[in-house]
Amino acid sequence: MKFLADECCDTAMILHLREEGHDVVSIQEEAPGIPDSEILLGAYNQKRILITEDKDFGELVYRLKNQPYL
Repeated sequence: MKFLADECCDTAMILHLREEGHDVVSIQEEAPGIPDSEILLGAYNQKRILITEDKDFGELVYRLKNQPYL
């Protein structure tokens, strides 16, 4: 499976998923500090499942539900 791990995700979990053969892109490694809206759009565009502990994403998805990319 293809995942996009938000900055708040535990490194050990990311490494475990990779060891299990999953394709995991880590925001912590690739682009720390980018806005949540860019993370969400990146997950969508790359067809990745977003992994996060950040509850703000629920509000963001609700707010952007009428956008053409969601």
